[in-house]
Amino acid sequence: MRKIIHIDADCFYAAVEMRDDPSLCNVPLAIGGPSNSRGVLATANYKAREFGVRSAMPSSVAKRLCPDLLIIPGNMSKYQEVSRQMHAIFRDYTDIIEPLSLDEAYLDVSESGAFGGSATLIAQEIRQRIENETGITVSAGVATNKFIAKVASDWNKPNGIKTVSPSEVQAFVTDIPVARVSGVGKVAQEKLSVMGVETCGDLKNISFDQLLKSFGSMAYRLQQFSKGIDERPVQVSRDRKSLSVEHTFAFDLEGTEQCIQQLPNIIEELKIRVKKKQCLQNIRKYYLKLKFSDFSQTTIERPISGKLDDFVFFELLNEAYSRHNKPVRLIGVGYRLTAPISNQLSLFS
Repeated sequence: MRKIIHIDADCFYAAVEMRDDPSLCNVPLAIGGPSNSRGVLATANYKAREFGVRSAMPSSVAKRLCPDLLIIPGNMSKYQEVSRQMHAIFRDYTDIIEPLSLDEAYLDVSESGAFGGSATLIAQEIRQRIENETGITVSAGVATNKFIAKVASDWNKPNGIKTVSPSEVQAFVTDIPVARVSGVGKVAQEKLSVMGVETCGDLKNISFDQLLKSFGSMAYRLQQFSKGIDERPVQVSRDRKSLSVEHTFAFDLEGTEQCIQQLPNIIEELKIRVKKKQCLQNIRKYYLKLKFSDFSQTTIERPISGKLDDFVFFELLNEAYSRHNKPVRLIGVGYRLTAPISNQLSLFS
């Protein structure tokens, strides 16, 4: 039986800033772009979250919710250094580590001999060492699979730990909201809600045939998760599936003509990134994303046919814009990739 730990830092970027400037601990704090532009928050401390401020929220919205919110730009090199320190600690217990982001990772400690093989005690020591050596806190979930471990790591946040033993899995999974299930987005949640499904316990009572009809290939994973089953291994290397660039504009772009004027610079930045990552041979699809002034968005893809042609992005832009016909606040372009590529880059980073 596997022993999986999910580690997740508590408001990571903000925690590092509060560590370096303790006066920030007592104020609502967020890391992100300024509120007088099109800035978006990367994270917020727990004092800010009391006002409803959250990650990925436009800075202007966050300031309306919390007028006293202090927004600072952050320091990525500093956060990367703390991440390296965390991973050095992880490697003292296992080499089977799957990073999800700078501050989040799965660890498979099934073969670790530390603490007599107790995953809970290993997680406790990792948490303590991270706090002692980096000055920030992390939360941990311990279970026999990735799904349960990830949910468990949120259970006692911040600075907490939750272990779900094999005998507790069924009782634990019953009350998990389906929104917490990997791959279940807003559209899937709405479909499930219509079916009377709000929790994994509800989901477990839906027949596989009904799930298959509504969710296709996703049905099997939904049914497995509803039973607390997740056979996915902890992957030491994570393959990049896409390479993209996005720009958020200070002012909305009115009509396709203004959007088209912006596209060449974005495409050029994408070309530079492709060259740097040496992934030209792995490109299989064009990809374009538009986010509109009301924060609705649409994405569109097209398979590669022959040589790469920048003009395809212009065609995709026209098609994507016609779906909403609203002012545009963000344009993203990219490629879907096939073969494994090292050093994962997050989507639209």
